[in-house]
Amino acid sequence: MSMDTTDRDDKRNDHRHHHRHLKPPSSKLLTLPTILTIARVAAVPILISTFYMDSRLGTTATTGIFIAAAVTDWLDGYLARRMNLGTAFGAFLDPVADKLMVAATLVLLCTRPPEAAMFGELPWLLTLPSIAIIGREITMSAVREWAASQGSKLSEAVAVNNLGKWKTATQMTALTILLLIRDNSFTEVGLLGATGVGFLYVSAGLAVWSLVVYMKKIWKVMLM
Repeated sequence: MSMDTTDRDDKRNDHRHHHRHLKPPSSKLLTLPTILTIARVAAVPILISTFYMDSRLGTTATTGIFIAAAVTDWLDGYLARRMNLGTAFGAFLDPVADKLMVAATLVLLCTRPPEAAMFGELPWLLTLPSIAIIGREITMSAVREWAASQGSKLSEAVAVNNLGKWKTATQMTALTILLLIRDNSFTEVGLLGATGVGFLYVSAGLAVWSLVVYMKKIWKVMLM
């Protein structure tokens, strides 16, 4: 037997040995990441309830719930990949939980913005980016559902990219700040409030930009 043949046999044996140790995707419906995702959905009505509490405790609770939701959004994805606990149900529910939390928070802030004078003088300040963000999410949900029914190439074209990740990061930062400054002690916007508004507009810009990028990718695939 030649040396080349021996090497090939060794590689095939190593390959089979590697696959024997790979864990198959979890068949359980409720894994830890999925439970965390369900908890985010359940937290939405609690967030709404605490938002309308006229006290510092209400503001603190609302902000805390939103921060916890943002952390678990990262954590459930990390655990699903790291511990191979991803499920089809979790993959479906995760973006739904994110959109529910973000949309609810944006609507709440538009109906009852922070007490700072700037928001009273410019009532559209939060409305414009909120419409852009929510509109983009609704559009992308419909586009991804359609792409999934058309084949793998279109599904790959609308897969989450780095632009979408930056959009999410700036969005979560903006909403955390805007929830925090609802405290009555913030009578003026100040640097913190201006930063929150700025991040929200950056997030809205990235949302629209990423939508355009996705649509261009889809158009290229359809023309191939």
